[in-house]
Amino acid sequence: MDTQNKEQLFQLQAEICKTMADAKRLKIIHELRDGELSVTDICNRLGLSQSNTSQHLSILKRRGLLSSRREGTTVYYGLSSGRIAEACDLIHSVLNEQLKLNRNLSILLSQGK
Repeated sequence: MDTQNKEQLFQLQAEICKTMADAKRLKIIHELRDGELSVTDICNRLGLSQSNTSQHLSILKRRGLLSSRREGTTVYYGLSSGRIAEACDLIHSVLNEQLKLNRNLSILLSQGK
């Protein structure tokens, strides 16, 4: 891969990371990991207003993280790829490792006092 393509790829990756750098959007992704949900279902599960949920869904869809389909008057959203949930799981795993290390370090430091 040449330098220009690498740069474009890193820029796209940064844009996706910015999109996912919101707790409400991560919660939406988490709720959609097992399949499609309507906007109303997402609102009810997360306790968010419909307008706020719709804004977040729009951003996630525009970045290609979600797909949608209409059934009558209801719009259903789902992850555009299962790999999105896998990426979130990987981050959770890294965070859990860091928390465990910090906890162990804290215990060692408190024992040294």
